[in-house]
Amino acid sequence: MTDYTRDTPSLGRTYCPGCEPETDPTLEILDVRWCDAHTLQHDGVDDGLVSATAYLLGSVEAGGDDNRRWCEILHRRHRVA
Repeated sequence: MTDYTRDTPSLGRTYCPGCEPETDPTLEILDVRWCDAHTLQHDGVDDGLVSATAYLLGSVEAGGDDNRRWCEILHRRHRVA
């Protein structure tokens, strides 16, 4: 056993949606990487209206107070009167 995880080789080719808008992602595996000319902008008019109190990060494990609250809301049982 090793103490580190090996990097998984990339199976897809690098693809910029701005440079190749006609590419069909159902025909091949694509690794989306925006080039410098088509980098997504995050300073639009509506971006200033959004506020976030928590940084949400996808993970294979559930945990934390925020995630627990969402689970309670989504998986609550309805009371039968």
